[in-house]
Amino acid sequence: MDDVFIKYSHIGEIFDYLSLGVIILSPDRKITSMNRTAEVLTGYKESEVIGIYCYRIFLDYLCGGSCKFLEAEETERKNVVSDIWTADQINEHLTITKIEAPIYGVNKELVGCIEVFQDYSAFKDLIKRIRYDDIRLKIILDNLDIGVLTLDRGNHISFFNTTAEKITGFSRSEVLGKPCHTVLGEDFCKDILALQQSMNKGNFHSSMEGKIVVRGGHAIPVRANYITLKNEEGGIVGGLATISDLSLKYQFDRAFKDRYTFGDMVGKAPVMQRIFEIIPIVAPTESTILIEGPTGTGKDLLTKVIHNSSTRHKKPLVKVNCAALPDNLLESEMFGYVKGAFTGANRDKPGRFQDADGGTIFLDEIGDLPLSLQAKLLRVLEDREFYPLGSRKTTKVDVRIISATNQRLEKLVQERRFREDLFYRLNVMRLELPALKERRSDIPFLISHILNRLCAARDTQIDKISEAAMEVLLNYDYPGNIRELENILEHALIICQGSVIERKHFPVSLLKAVDTITEERKPLAEKLGHEEKEKILSMLKKYEWKRSLTARALNINRSTLWRKMKKYDILC
Repeated sequence: MDDVFIKYSHIGEIFDYLSLGVIILSPDRKITSMNRTAEVLTGYKESEVIGIYCYRIFLDYLCGGSCKFLEAEETERKNVVSDIWTADQINEHLTITKIEAPIYGVNKELVGCIEVFQDYSAFKDLIKRIRYDDIRLKIILDNLDIGVLTLDRGNHISFFNTTAEKITGFSRSEVLGKPCHTVLGEDFCKDILALQQSMNKGNFHSSMEGKIVVRGGHAIPVRANYITLKNEEGGIVGGLATISDLSLKYQFDRAFKDRYTFGDMVGKAPVMQRIFEIIPIVAPTESTILIEGPTGTGKDLLTKVIHNSSTRHKKPLVKVNCAALPDNLLESEMFGYVKGAFTGANRDKPGRFQDADGGTIFLDEIGDLPLSLQAKLLRVLEDREFYPLGSRKTTKVDVRIISATNQRLEKLVQERRFREDLFYRLNVMRLELPALKERRSDIPFLISHILNRLCAARDTQIDKISEAAMEVLLNYDYPGNIRELENILEHALIICQGSVIERKHFPVSLLKAVDTITEERKPLAEKLGHEEKEKILSMLKKYEWKRSLTARALNINRSTLWRKMKKYDILC
């Protein structure tokens, strides 16, 4: 029987090349194998579902609410074919054809079942369009819900459809005729180079997942397929690539598993880059870490990234907010208690440290920890043991401690509100997260990152933010930091009923604050504007009012020069 399953497992690899999902079931309907295409279509990893009853995961999603395995048995073990109209885990509508067939052993006994399914939503849309009108292929490709681009033999982009524009943020006028790698990045286009090699042989190049550079300079995950293009004589004239944005799928996976990876932290500011360089070095160690930073800067997220990059990632990450619990409850919450420790303690109750055994405990707002508990925490750090409340026996734990605060612990030590010896034990490795106003260059990236996540959660689509609205977001100081930025964008998504976020969609308090800031900065802005206007005028005169030469000298494009000339009322 094992040989039978091995045989069918290899079939899954073959079907991957045909974009067909394959799931193998045992006789009791447990999942024994799942190929890569099935993972992509369902959003589940094979390692997550092996050994689980199929109907507990896919009954409604892939089976339409009725078990096709049982239907196959009831129809004298024949194949069952069905069309399923459903939505995947990010609410994308799918049309799936599903075939269920029994697997027989050498003695004709039923030893399992094979499920084969394919999402043909995009092809169905294409067929529908051809049926209605005899229109050109480019128009059909332009209306597919998948990004499509074509390249000539010189690797220059020759076609770029509407969905490719939405995925990348580039308009087709910006990319047509340009070498692929100068627009979409080396990582994506190294696969195009592989396609170039296969072009010479006339071979199909298989699909793969990777990253593509979009407007703004950051990369997003995509799945790409490549194929050669031939003329009527059979000569190779170029290649076609399709791209599917996997951002929403990846965001759902992270939210579903409550797992955060290094890539979830967004930032190109030098201060953030230094943190990103340190994390891979510090995370695998057992060092105690202290994270300092203002409220809302992402201390929780950084802790999750460190934990999930450590050797303890399979064990619990337990959080204790030292400022949220009353002093009289904090000790029992952290260290637990034994039966009879106080009135109402009718059973033993483990504390958070015991819950985190083998993993990581995150002590948030450590600066608010009462002095009475600081000594007990010091012992845990030194001996990895403590006395539960009311117990005469110590409890040993194996935990890594990460603490965080929005206060300066050195100042608390000077004020005798925090034990000096505890401070030095916590301060083995200190990471400082900056306020958002200290990393303004990251604001555009954070806006894009947060909007993608919020849109995925709310099943909405925002095409862009207006210039006036973006000006508000870029000029605000964000005393609440990233958390406040998230709240502002969520408010805008709720109010906005269209696909463009406007200034009017922001909270009134934000608009008033930005208007005040703008008035205060107006004299400086006027001075800078005057200097810019004089510089443009000087260069225009130098190059005899030729805008192309002037723009090149100013290191800006012609459209930017034209906008600035209109802004400063410069006529030529």
